[in-house]
Amino acid sequence: MVNSIFDSHNWLAVSHHFWSSVFFVLGCIVGSFLNVCIHRLPLGQSVISPPSHCPHCKYSIPWYLNIPLVTWLSLRGRCRNCGAPIAVRYFLVELLTGLMFLACWLAFGRQSVALTLVYCLLLSGLMTASFIDFEHFIIPDEITIGGMVAGFLCSLALPGLQGQETRIAGAGQSLLGLAAGSGLVYAILRAGKFLFGRQRIPLTANSKIIFTETTLCLPDREIPYEELFYRRSDVIALHAETVELADRCYRDVLIRLAPERLRIGDEEFDPESIPHMEAVSTEIVLPREAMGLGDVKFMAAIGAFLGWQAVLFSLTVSSIIGSIVGITLICFHRREWSSRLPYGPYIALAVTLWIFWGSRLMALLFPR
Repeated sequence: MVNSIFDSHNWLAVSHHFWSSVFFVLGCIVGSFLNVCIHRLPLGQSVISPPSHCPHCKYSIPWYLNIPLVTWLSLRGRCRNCGAPIAVRYFLVELLTGLMFLACWLAFGRQSVALTLVYCLLLSGLMTASFIDFEHFIIPDEITIGGMVAGFLCSLALPGLQGQETRIAGAGQSLLGLAAGSGLVYAILRAGKFLFGRQRIPLTANSKIIFTETTLCLPDREIPYEELFYRRSDVIALHAETVELADRCYRDVLIRLAPERLRIGDEEFDPESIPHMEAVSTEIVLPREAMGLGDVKFMAAIGAFLGWQAVLFSLTVSSIIGSIVGITLICFHRREWSSRLPYGPYIALAVTLWIFWGSRLMALLFPR
């Protein structure tokens, strides 16, 4: 019964172009749901309840004003109730998802309908992760850990996803890809932390550094602690000429601030008990990451879907893409060398290249 449902011959009994239209429309509908995920997952909100509503006036959107692509165009990107602008991202996600579903059908529909649907699922996850990472510099566990589980189950049910004949072999390749993705990227993360995990910033004489409850204030910029502390072992360090707290002062001491402890000279404090601190120094050392744990789990999910070869390809190509983008932004003064860049979108782009052109690209890179 299940095999007959996904038998390509049965689907192709109907016009191929009819199914092309169906996949495009289905993709736009899925894209509308992805917009909900992109908005709500980083905020820790349910993607099911409450129903779609305007984030400005809380107007509950009726079904006839929730038609993908059409509604945004007809309302000219504004809420019908309060007139607040609706970001163009909503339209773009729906359109891109529709085009991706269409591309999957055109590329793989004649080969396997089930494979086409699995690729649509994977590309939906990549799309969601990319937009969230662009805005929040995180990839939620719902996508990464959920992707690991989904990739394993899909490989078990559809061994051809991993290029295998049996379900056991498909599941084995999925686990191997998961291990390769997580292990390789975690090794890179640890190596990057060892080699580039500290950023030494020289300051002019008598520069004042202010530590608030949420932000490190340097003379030329403010940095939220959430952009500095990725793990409990991360430390902000400086040798201060003077330190001023609400009830005491210090001179010529070393300061080390971690997420859960603050050391000033020989004394140790709970950072929560020091809401404000001012120090004077000529240099400060900040922690930084070459890659986050979210990227580790993201690559593990990709390996679970596509295997270890896709992991190696995606890691290599995403590094090239990220380097080109980063250097270009620096050249146009849109980023500094030390600026943080989301890496998830570059991984997603590399995986998309693998899905559609992986075999051809591998033949070009490694000709026999």
